[in-house]
Amino acid sequence: MKNIIAIIGFVALAISLSAQPTPDDMAATFFADFKRDKSLAVHNIYQTSPWMARASDAISNMKGEVEKLTPEYVGEYYGFSLICSKQIADCFVLQSYLLRFGRQPIRFTFEFYKPDKNGRFFPCNSM
Repeated sequence: MKNIIAIIGFVALAISLSAQPTPDDMAATFFADFKRDKSLAVHNIYQTSPWMARASDAISNMKGEVEKLTPEYVGEYYGFSLICSKQIADCFVLQSYLLRFGRQPIRFTFEFYKPDKNGRFFPCNSM
């Protein structure tokens, strides 16, 4: 009986370790990071993409843009709401979020792409 419980535990652990982050997971992590450090949030979400290292200038520009979202400019940050989520086949997901600031809303749009059925999603364009 103990062996069966141990085997079930190992299988459950292996499944949880091999699970790939979903677009929802990546967006949730982005917003958790965004609350603490806007620039780090941009860095972390693009770090998951194998292709974004080639777009370092674009990522640097994006970091600069999100750093401009200061309380003096847009007001305090109050959170985010999902506006829409669209999935095309099993390889592309578009998610649009409304960021609630004291002075005005800001819209962020994430595009996640999975090139093959066994691969994982990664951000291909955002904000």
